[in-house]
Amino acid sequence: MAKLTLNQLVNEMKIYKNFISFEGIDFSGKTTQIQMLLNRLSYHQIKPVLVREPGGTTISEKIRHILLSTDYSEMNERTELFLYEAARAQLVHQKIIPLLEKGEYVIADRFYDSTTAYQGYGRGLDLKVVEVINLFATAGLQPYLTFFIDIAPDQAEERQQSNRHEKDRLEKGGLDFFTHIRRGFLEISKREPERFLVIQGDRPALEISEEIWITIKSHWKIKDTQ
Repeated sequence: MAKLTLNQLVNEMKIYKNFISFEGIDFSGKTTQIQMLLNRLSYHQIKPVLVREPGGTTISEKIRHILLSTDYSEMNERTELFLYEAARAQLVHQKIIPLLEKGEYVIADRFYDSTTAYQGYGRGLDLKVVEVINLFATAGLQPYLTFFIDIAPDQAEERQQSNRHEKDRLEKGGLDFFTHIRRGFLEISKREPERFLVIQGDRPALEISEEIWITIKSHWKIKDTQ
């Protein structure tokens, strides 16, 4: 890929129709919806490559361990930002872009919108700085569609407790932290309503899945089979 200046990246976002992402606060049901979508796509002989953030490559998975481990509670928010971007840059350039250029379908379990919401709105870092670093890390790559599974932070907390899940470093941020994060995601949806779709997550999983499927069928031109 040719080198681009940051100004060029802003004006020349690289968008592939076969690249979508899912976003949501922790325990929103996002991962469940991804798996349900993968099952439906497989039935139609479409087998996307699923990648997760942070992670997806050997380097990125090692960074993931550092980011989520409660052993590093002293981590500065700027360190956190750069670690997320480092993991993303490796994933984008080693895996996502090569796959997309071969015509593969790619679904990302989180992408740069999570950094905007978590580190920008959640940690209070300068949003413009976060945007620029997002652009630099991804070389301007943007999902064609993003599904945000929206639930209230207190509902997410109830799900976490019922699952008896041990919280990682980010999940220990508290309700106020996740309230800011959710607001960040909703602000993104207002700025980019054609790409960033809000899906109400406090409904039965099958109902949510059907709403997502209707959108996917339309954008990827998938015909139902009898």
